[in-house]
Amino acid sequence: MDIAAQFDLGAGAKLTEGPVAEGRQGAVWRLETADGRWAVKTLFHPADENSVQAATLFHEAAYAAGVPTPQVRRTTTGAVFARVGNRQVRVYEWVDLEESDPGLDPELVGTVLAAVHRVPGDADGPVDPWYREPVGPDRWDELVRELTTAGAPFAGRLAEVRDELVALEAWLEPPAAVRTCHRDLWADNVLPTAAGGVCVIDWENSGPADPSQELGCALFEFARTDPGRARALTAAYRQAGGPGTVARRGDFSMLIAQLGHITEIAATDWLRPEARSRRRSDSAAWISEVLDEPHTRQLLDALVNAVGGR
Repeated sequence: MDIAAQFDLGAGAKLTEGPVAEGRQGAVWRLETADGRWAVKTLFHPADENSVQAATLFHEAAYAAGVPTPQVRRTTTGAVFARVGNRQVRVYEWVDLEESDPGLDPELVGTVLAAVHRVPGDADGPVDPWYREPVGPDRWDELVRELTTAGAPFAGRLAEVRDELVALEAWLEPPAAVRTCHRDLWADNVLPTAAGGVCVIDWENSGPADPSQELGCALFEFARTDPGRARALTAAYRQAGGPGTVARRGDFSMLIAQLGHITEIAATDWLRPEARSRRRSDSAAWISEVLDEPHTRQLLDALVNAVGGR
């Protein structure tokens, strides 16, 4: 098989029926060869080889440092991507993963996050606006108007949280101690494994960020309204040498910016599904992830207080 040859994966290659997993950036297939099992990721949208080098190097450094993550497999020429027919693919070591679970052991999550933040990785370039800039009141108002006119099933719910979203954006602070971070550590990417423990996947979005702000994202994702889980996660993080700390509202800046932009894009995709070949049902489900469990000021203040902040 061409994939096995380009990545030197061994003889007797057999691609399983699938895909076995599908995300917003691509689908994953399992390939079995005489040398082992491999995760083959096919991309929905083409990516430039140079654009993924920094994130891939960080992933490889994390693996070398002992972070539980699949090993990257490069092609025989050292490239990240290969072209197979009309598809662009990349390959990772196969790991048997379980379903995502925000209720993972918080001490385990904190320890793994600290390990990620201890991987050597000087920031290369500015922090992307996705992780630091607001959507803004004018854009929220525009979206509510367009969605209401178009009859979006979630238009009323977005209108109800509009003021909260604008108020949260007033908390945004510039990232301070910037270094390379994963930047996508939601429960979908910190997964339990069949062998026990967890595995961190999907490093493609890695780049400059503030580890304190990424810790704030993890607190929301894996603790939510449970102060005990928040304290356990941060205590394990500190004990494992994590450099970040959540001490004030601004430490949730990355969370607020990310969820704001996710909401904006999901709403825009619903309004214009043809622009990115999205189904309206998928866009509605995506925005519901934010609207079903909103990141309110009250909830985030409670998390800060739980871990010893203001």
